[in-house]
Amino acid sequence: MPDTAAEITNTASLVVDLADRSYPIYIGVDLLKQPELLARHIPGDTAVVVSNTTVAPLYADALINGLSEFKKVEQIVLPDGEQYKSLEVLSTIFDALVDARCDRQTTLIALGGGVIGDITGFAAASYQRGVPFIQIPTTLLSQVDSSVGGKTGVNHPRAKNMIGAFYQPRCVIADIRTLDTLPDRELSAGLAEIIKYGLLWDVDFLDWIETNIARLRARDEAALKHAITRSCAIKADIVNQDEREGGLRALLNLGHTFGHAIEAGMGYGNWLHGEAVGAGMCMAADLSHRLEWISAADLARVYRIVAAAGLPTQSPSELSIETIRSLMDSDKKVQSGRLRLVLMHGLGSALVTDKAPEETLMQTLQNTHASAF
Repeated sequence: MPDTAAEITNTASLVVDLADRSYPIYIGVDLLKQPELLARHIPGDTAVVVSNTTVAPLYADALINGLSEFKKVEQIVLPDGEQYKSLEVLSTIFDALVDARCDRQTTLIALGGGVIGDITGFAAASYQRGVPFIQIPTTLLSQVDSSVGGKTGVNHPRAKNMIGAFYQPRCVIADIRTLDTLPDRELSAGLAEIIKYGLLWDVDFLDWIETNIARLRARDEAALKHAITRSCAIKADIVNQDEREGGLRALLNLGHTFGHAIEAGMGYGNWLHGEAVGAGMCMAADLSHRLEWISAADLARVYRIVAAAGLPTQSPSELSIETIRSLMDSDKKVQSGRLRLVLMHGLGSALVTDKAPEETLMQTLQNTHASAF
């Protein structure tokens, strides 16, 4: 059994440094074929793999069979879709854990995309007031974003991710091979979060993304490994400094206030999260330009990169501008009744502000609405 990630062939390793809650992120190819890597992070004798009806038939059997050499393994299979990231479905996880008489030493393993990771993490944070859990993200979006940092939760019918907890995993295992079965639309959705890191933190990475976007969409393994590793490194750096989103971590919500409003308004699952964030970043860029924080050339570049990733650059025509604006007030960043937005302050830099004039915001909503094009 290898003792370090460096001994695991062609695997990158990062650490989210949170003192006694620190954990590694492993990024590589065919990591699901190395059950000993997973087993070493399971403290007890029992693990429960939580997956969904799409991912489980692809990867669960092989994972469970390999892990069964080391641990007793149970399985829970949930329906697939953002609309199932709910309190009702969360209760089905608790029912299964109680029926199986799982104790505090039982480790929950999230095998799937962001929905599975979020709901499994929240179940782990809540069941018997906290049991260990592990993230095995199988979508690009979850590999670069939602699996790292300990945000867990479910949606409320009127607001995304409104109910949840900060709860860190024991490790994250990102197997690039699982992206081979990812639909093109889901791959593009993941690229939105990769672009986000370049826009808010690292303009050199943004340059690389722009140059290599075709390789990423073609699923070039070397390009994907670099993009995932750099994205996770940026997020780990931010989480290390601000685990519970007291300030700096809020920057990771670039485009999300607009995007979450689109998701909620369209009905969860009709627009993928990454699609809504893609449009949301263009909306944030438009507002940033109106506030003279980015140039016209920068604005055009944001649109160009988002479009090259296969993502929408406008809000949907099916939603009225008034509906989008109203739904934005349900965002978690609203404080004391004031809407706080993450905007760009030059490419590679971002800030949180509540100073955007309402009239200017409405101009952005009008200008970026699909009916305006």
